[in-house]
Amino acid sequence: MKVDPGRMTKTPTADASGMERRAHGEFVGPDGALASYALGWTTGGDERVGKLTVGIGVGNPGGATFHADVFDNGGALAYMLIDEPFEEVPQGGPHLTAEQARAHTDVKFIWYVADAVFERDPRARWMRHFVLGTRAIQTIECFELREPVTLVVNDDDDELWQLIGPSGATDIEQAKIGHLWHAVDEDPSLMDVLDLEPGEEAERAGKGLPWARPR
Repeated sequence: MKVDPGRMTKTPTADASGMERRAHGEFVGPDGALASYALGWTTGGDERVGKLTVGIGVGNPGGATFHADVFDNGGALAYMLIDEPFEEVPQGGPHLTAEQARAHTDVKFIWYVADAVFERDPRARWMRHFVLGTRAIQTIECFELREPVTLVVNDDDDELWQLIGPSGATDIEQAKIGHLWHAVDEDPSLMDVLDLEPGEEAERAGKGLPWARPR
């Protein structure tokens, strides 16, 4: 199985209060089955819902494009098929309504693709933390962008991530709590460690350098 992330775009919202992001990619299954996908989310408002499009079978009778909302269901990510098309994707066929998608013989494959994308595409992990509203505590130096984040910790006891710079957490009283997705806005290289499990951490010597994960 292979997930191949492709292009990503971002544009300001109409009122300039946030950003609309779109990410595209390709999926190849263990048996060679192909799918294209697109995902996206918009910051700047109160809504924490992502969008997902998966297309299969271009040019074939069973080809179709499926669309879904991605939302927080009690602290876990959930999908819901929707009628309104979200994006065009290369492998897709006709756009399906939610009712048509539920009746399609390959709908289980679509959810299989969706799960693989959220596991393997760093942009999907970013969107996941946006949808779930994951919180992060940052040292003041990192929050004010005076230092890069060089240590990321996913706490195993309070669902709170820690973002720490080279100075360490010496002024914890001045630390700032915000959303993890917003920190990725400021430093997209954090996408590389958004798959940390509770209790895991990653460290690097400086911004742009590789992350190391202790075993």
